[in-house]
Amino acid sequence: MTTVTDPAPKPTPGRALNITLWVVQILLAALFAFAGINKLLAPQPEVVEGFTRIGLGQWFRYLTGGLELAGAIGLLIPRLSGLAALGLAGVMVGAVFAHVLALPPVALAIVPAVLSVVLVLIARARWA
Repeated sequence: MTTVTDPAPKPTPGRALNITLWVVQILLAALFAFAGINKLLAPQPEVVEGFTRIGLGQWFRYLTGGLELAGAIGLLIPRLSGLAALGLAGVMVGAVFAHVLALPPVALAIVPAVLSVVLVLIARARWA
């Protein structure tokens, strides 16, 4: 007769890494909540014009704002934080393409590009 032992526990991130991840997630949640609410409730004329220049209409502004707000909430829920980070990374990749293709100057694409990398790293860490 053989005895079954529990497999080795899955390694978890260290305490410092976990705290750092939560601090970054909270800051990003605040950023995306602000951006999402701004797109949904009180868009600045530049935002409305930008979405018009993209060519998808204002419904896309509402969709983007809703995704940003949902992602911000998801970043604060432990079970959803990895998925939310990945979803927001997708939104940021879309923002990079929008800036490169339709919203000059192209240099503004740097911010969503950096955010997408940070969000992918968060998703990876939360699913590790």
